[in-house]
Amino acid sequence: MEITKVGIVGLGLMGGSLSIALQETSEDFYFIGLDHNEKHCQQALELNLVDKIVYTLAEISLCDIVFLTIPVDGIIAISKQFDTLPKECTIIDLGSTKEKISTSIPKEIRENFVTAHPMTGTEKFGPLAAVSGLYKEKVVVLCDMQKSGTHQQEVARKLFSSIDMKLVFMEAKEHDRHAAFISHMPHALSYSLANAVIKQEASESIINLAGGGFRDMSRIAKSSPTMWEDIFRQNKENVLEAIETFQTELKKCQEMVKNEEWENLNHWMNDANSLHDIL
Repeated sequence: MEITKVGIVGLGLMGGSLSIALQETSEDFYFIGLDHNEKHCQQALELNLVDKIVYTLAEISLCDIVFLTIPVDGIIAISKQFDTLPKECTIIDLGSTKEKISTSIPKEIRENFVTAHPMTGTEKFGPLAAVSGLYKEKVVVLCDMQKSGTHQQEVARKLFSSIDMKLVFMEAKEHDRHAAFISHMPHALSYSLANAVIKQEASESIINLAGGGFRDMSRIAKSSPTMWEDIFRQNKENVLEAIETFQTELKKCQEMVKNEEWENLNHWMNDANSLHDIL
């Protein structure tokens, strides 16, 4: 079999776990990594996440497939730094926002790009966070596919299917609004919850009293602030709408408790329970 050269820009949780997933499907991949963090490069080599490290986009662009697994602002910056690309080179970004990325890619190389968002991850980051199974049976949203070349569309479909992902197709604008409610706003809430507790409670009380519910809700507050700053910036309007919608519901809860409207509160919580029928 012919060896497929896979470039990974950003050797952290997403890029490292993707390498593991692809290695589990075939031995016909050769992985080339690029990361500004030299420690991450060394760790990725030691963990066999990549076979080789390079230091320029020119070297990475010679790969058959290139994954951009870096913060969303970095994806836009890098997309503008590619001079030219081989006709069949497929570049797939895994950013959590899609519209600004999709519209920022230079038109000369737009067909080389597939804008994707795997709906998976953990609060951990760096090569040591890479795990097997991160992508298995998770959804990947493929956006604005009509802007990608026929070859690039086929490569993306085949590759994500090979690691057992569920493919969903959506316009980038639509994706960003949905993602604001389902992913981005919950991160804002988790950071808010963590800061509220830290400012009110002593460390000893947090350690002694924090149960599973608090740990579950605050877990994603461990996520990279740099990455999430970029996401909030790129999806600002949708994130604000989602936060305002949440504030409306929280205000309802506050008023019902304040006015001792216990029956109404019970109905309100029952309505929320219906979410689990969907999930």
